[in-house]
Amino acid sequence: MQGYDITLLAPGDAKTSAKLVSFFPKSLIPSGVPWQAPLKAFYHLYKSLEYVKTHDNFDIVHIHLSSPTDMLVFPLIADFPIPCVATLHSPFPFDLLHGWRGDADQFYMEWAPSLPVIAISESACAEVPHKLNFIGIIHHGIPTNQFIPVNQEREPFFAWLGRFIPEKGAHVAIEAAKRAHVPIVLAGTVDKYVQQSMQYFQQTIRPHIDDRQVKYIGPVDLARKIDLLSRASGLLNPILWQEPFGIVMIEAMALECPVISFARGAAPELIVHGETGFLAEDIDEMVRFIPLIHQIDRKLTRARVELNFSARVMAQKYVRLYQEVITANHKSSLQFS
Repeated sequence: MQGYDITLLAPGDAKTSAKLVSFFPKSLIPSGVPWQAPLKAFYHLYKSLEYVKTHDNFDIVHIHLSSPTDMLVFPLIADFPIPCVATLHSPFPFDLLHGWRGDADQFYMEWAPSLPVIAISESACAEVPHKLNFIGIIHHGIPTNQFIPVNQEREPFFAWLGRFIPEKGAHVAIEAAKRAHVPIVLAGTVDKYVQQSMQYFQQTIRPHIDDRQVKYIGPVDLARKIDLLSRASGLLNPILWQEPFGIVMIEAMALECPVISFARGAAPELIVHGETGFLAEDIDEMVRFIPLIHQIDRKLTRARVELNFSARVMAQKYVRLYQEVITANHKSSLQFS
């Protein structure tokens, strides 16, 4: 899209238009390897960086931090000969597992200053307790040319879309819809690998599903997501945690579907209150905003996504930061040569 050659170092089943270099044929989680298991993750990181070092056609390496095993990259890139940047996708620190929290992250701060880090929102950056080397904020972008509304006739239901875990607030969305006397359609995944997700859905969500006011349509692919959000009057997003981003919100707004979200995490950075949706402080406010959804200019809602949250805009911002990091690295090399 920007005219650069890209190499993706990922499992062999990754879908990409870039050159793909793999050390495993399939992604780990679908292969039954828990994402916290470190051995194969370390092998992938080590082999990937080894590949980069032995090929002289790389200007910069972009690393993604989203799980505890990704911390292993910090000592691996210490004194790395090629400039690196990392995007922090998940809440930090990472030393936690099924409710247990450790203190190992502090030890990795020995190498943290050498890695320039990009946050996906101002909120995500502010939540980090350690002094990572943040060099910028770049919001996620989506391919807006793939998110085109397919139905201009809105139906009187609201949607909720996400993973069924308590902090995503599906149960709150159901309560808000019931109190506002509007139907709600739930779509998303119940993670069979996570016991909390299974219990939450079976005990808290399923008892409300009656296929009239509360309907569950299961996981949705891109086509079904576009159809759902193109028909919905709005998206309810009562997040109960400091969510670092929340890409479903910009997907909905790209489809001219306004969002009513709790004003937590990155939501205030994505939604313009009263213009592209509403920011509620609690469920009472969410209920009051539901009847006002018709006041939102849906064309303006999509236009703002195209202006601020498109994949092209995101790529342009990353390229500018890449160039800054490469230039700074080159000057540093000259200084110490």
